[in-house]
Amino acid sequence: MIVRPVRSADLPALLELASSTGAGLTTLPANTERLQHRISWAERAFRGEAERADADYLFVLEADDGRVVGISAIAGAVGKREPWFNYRIGLTVSASQELGIHREIPTLFLANDLTGNSELCSLFLQSEQRNGCNGRLLSKARLLFIAEFRELFADKVIAEMRGNSDDKGRSPFWESLGRHFFKMDFSRADYLTGLGNKSFVAELMPKFPLYTCFLSAEARATLGRVHPDTEPALAMLQAEGFRYQGYVDIFDAGPAIEAETDKIRAVRDSQTLLLAIGTPGDEAIPYLIHNRKREECRITAAAARQAAGTLVVDAQTARRLQLCAGCQVRAVPLSARGDRT
Repeated sequence: MIVRPVRSADLPALLELASSTGAGLTTLPANTERLQHRISWAERAFRGEAERADADYLFVLEADDGRVVGISAIAGAVGKREPWFNYRIGLTVSASQELGIHREIPTLFLANDLTGNSELCSLFLQSEQRNGCNGRLLSKARLLFIAEFRELFADKVIAEMRGNSDDKGRSPFWESLGRHFFKMDFSRADYLTGLGNKSFVAELMPKFPLYTCFLSAEARATLGRVHPDTEPALAMLQAEGFRYQGYVDIFDAGPAIEAETDKIRAVRDSQTLLLAIGTPGDEAIPYLIHNRKREECRITAAAARQAAGTLVVDAQTARRLQLCAGCQVRAVPLSARGDRT
């Protein structure tokens, strides 16, 4: 498996992936025109022709037989072209000494606080490919790309994690809150957001703080919680240094996690090494390896070992990277401490 930049020829594969994601992945709508537009912008970004506010680095996971089985992406900076909304969970305190009442009520504040940060987004892997190190490669390849091209990204990276919804796309949070203001199903609002129609959020969403005690118990239980299918991705990013700081999605209440870019484990600990081709040996461990190119970027995960400034890999790994012995690579151990996946 290798991670590489998306190409125009990948459109049919992306449409197939988009059709199987279900609700919750707003940045990958099953819409031909929208996906064509996104691929075009991604190609511009990889060529260095897009400003940070417009940059969309869309990657695909490609099997050795050429099949596209997953996608992931990095947005250069969110909210610079149109508002970026989250709810910040705060606290409202009500007290009366005379009545002996003291209440602490969690409150939702509509916020644009995460504007300008880079974002990890659009992570999806075919269910039958969710084995071995495929998920870690697809997700963490983005971090190694950020490490190699640090100047392209902000000083903080965020990731909005998919919140709870059922098999029919029903979100308890949406049913308790959003539906009252938008008068549409969660899946419809989710789809419109993915198409880039976000102005209705600003037009219809209440601006005043919302007391969570008015939500259903089921909705309150979803605040800051991820969809069960997203738990491995959350654990993976937490092991890299991402933390939940009280921001949730306005539609499904999934958590927005964040990290200082230079403190992300894969960014901080990655090294540039010379590629050596041989037998990694018994001391080899899985490494994330990047060929240090942008438009022709190729990233893989393979057994390797360091030796005197080199990274020793087998011949197949070198072929996947399209490199020969003596070329420079950027590499970091694939797993972080506490990474359960």
